[in-house]
Amino acid sequence: MTTRLLIECLVKIALFLAGLIGAVAYLVLVERKMAAWIQDRLGPNRVGIPLTRIRLFGLGQPVADGLKFIFKEEFTPGHVDKFLYWLAPLALFVAAMSVFAVVPFGDVLPPIAGGEVIPLVVAPGVDVGMVYIFAIGSIGVYGVLLGSWASNNKYSFLGGLRSGAQLISYEIPLGLGLLGVVLASGSLRLERIIADQAASGIWNVLVQPLGFVVFAVAACAEASRLPFDLPEAEQELVGGYHTEYSGMKLMMYLVAEYTHMVTASFLIVILYLGGWHFWGLSGSEPVSWLVAILRVAILLGKVGAVILVFMIVRWSWPRFRFDQLMSLAWKVMLPLGLVNLVVVATWVEYASGSAGAPGWLERGLLGAMSWGALLISWLAVAWINPTATDNRPLRWDLAEEAGEEEEEVSPSAAVP
Repeated sequence: MTTRLLIECLVKIALFLAGLIGAVAYLVLVERKMAAWIQDRLGPNRVGIPLTRIRLFGLGQPVADGLKFIFKEEFTPGHVDKFLYWLAPLALFVAAMSVFAVVPFGDVLPPIAGGEVIPLVVAPGVDVGMVYIFAIGSIGVYGVLLGSWASNNKYSFLGGLRSGAQLISYEIPLGLGLLGVVLASGSLRLERIIADQAASGIWNVLVQPLGFVVFAVAACAEASRLPFDLPEAEQELVGGYHTEYSGMKLMMYLVAEYTHMVTASFLIVILYLGGWHFWGLSGSEPVSWLVAILRVAILLGKVGAVILVFMIVRWSWPRFRFDQLMSLAWKVMLPLGLVNLVVVATWVEYASGSAGAPGWLERGLLGAMSWGALLISWLAVAWINPTATDNRPLRWDLAEEAGEEEEEVSPSAAVP
């Protein structure tokens, strides 16, 4: 039994790593084509099969980019702290990949040769899956800070400081958006959260819209995607915390950053969009091969749709100023996350179970409370902190200030 489980785990890890890295490579190509479409220009469309004239719509571009990184000279500047300089991208890359140990990429496969069902997750049955994700995900900020400090570069250091402030700040609303789902489902297991949505037939985005907004915005900021890409901000910092990196070390940084977006998309789908559940398609028990494959396709289709939304947002919205970024985290997202948590806690304490088993009526009551809280919170934020004040010039009118402090003296009055 132990040997079978070990082989099963190793096969899952190999398939997962190959699929994830390959997906990241081609998601970069999709994003470049998405950027070209939004900006009304041609994207990468020339690289195809090497040594031929077959272009294949540019599908060979990720392969060319990967080979470029692999064969690029591994140059280490002389002024860096070499140990931390090499450790930082490795720490960030390992943390980004380790998160997926408890993230399911499907439900289960039917028994093979009379054995047991095969759960489509590397580490199945982890009761504290969300705690593990947050614990490992928080290590990523150390990779950014170590890289910026070890680079001994002012631009890198500024990028690291901004990244540390951003990532630590947005972890709080991210956790608050998660707590509402955990409190409603009563479990930290991702599989249980999906099963809870499938049993009632109502996804959490419909019953906790305020929590969904908080979690989605915070997840976008944690992934350092525009309009939250202050750690890099290439127009200001040349490259941010990885300015001094090149070759495979830079590739680990870039892959880890893109993996964060994939992780955020998986979590949004699992926590709020029903995971592999879809009405009338994925509710068959026991699970057959057709249903198992269909559930995997539904989950990955939802994740792909969320990733496309991330891409559209990146190439459509301008970057926030840093003071706007921090103000959004502490003055808007944090209070909204607390409001959502209070609403869900009130429902669990006084309304959950009053209508029998969780179903349309019970979850509909939570949905009514949450949609009302979303509307009231939106109006309160718009009244307290209107967006028209965000882009006013942050400078004083020096001429008026000087006129108030001292009277203007004419040249004729100064002559005795």
